[in-house]
Amino acid sequence: EPLVAKRKALHGQLGLPLDRPLLRVSNSITFVKPSAPAGNTQIRLKNTHIGIPASKVGGGVEYLVQGDYEYYHYMQDHFDDNGWGCAYRSLQTLISWFRCQGYTGQASPSHREIQQLLVRLGDKTKEFIGSRQWIGAIELGYVLDELLGVSCKVMTVSSGADMPTKARELAHHFQTQGTPIMIGGGVLAYTLLGINWNERTGECDFLILDPHYTGGEDLKAIQGPWCGWKKGDSKLFVQDAFYNLLCPQRPNTV
Repeated sequence: EPLVAKRKALHGQLGLPLDRPLLRVSNSITFVKPSAPAGNTQIRLKNTHIGIPASKVGGGVEYLVQGDYEYYHYMQDHFDDNGWGCAYRSLQTLISWFRCQGYTGQASPSHREIQQLLVRLGDKTKEFIGSRQWIGAIELGYVLDELLGVSCKVMTVSSGADMPTKARELAHHFQTQGTPIMIGGGVLAYTLLGINWNERTGECDFLILDPHYTGGEDLKAIQGPWCGWKKGDSKLFVQDAFYNLLCPQRPNTV
């Protein structure tokens, strides 16, 4: 991109970090109140974890997503994906994070656009387009790479009961990358926004953004049951299910 060198020079002159975009058009501030977009899109809630009740992990340290994101969930945009679209919604939330941080102007793709992309990449057959088939962490990684040029690391957990054993790696991710994580397994997908971890005792809570919510954009209804701190027990993770955790890597660019 021809403006990269100019932006790097300006970052240097202004003492700005050289590993994230701050002077792109997508970083511009809008001073007018946004109106509802045209078509089937809608205004979405941002940063729904702000103001939730605190984690009850004694002596724990919070490691959280860095920056803004939008909350995508079932039934938005007048589209019924109840029962099958949770991973698609988690992907849309992940892409919104990169958009909100100015890495891209790419809108979060629709379910059909995601399916078309996976077919074009050769991961799925053409019958996949328009279906209600689930996707998982690996497919999300293909889409992020193709649309945004974003690479991902995948953590694997052989059992939901072992999820707390990944606390150190998850803490490192939120400290160094700060991106939301997609958790896929047990036929469900969640978005992970952070953890509260006591390194000494091993106790760990997970800050879950749940795409299975089907209601309106009501923050009071969402905070707690649909966005909040959860124990890594059988109420959240299927104890004998295999899980993949998709960890997008922050691009080193201006």
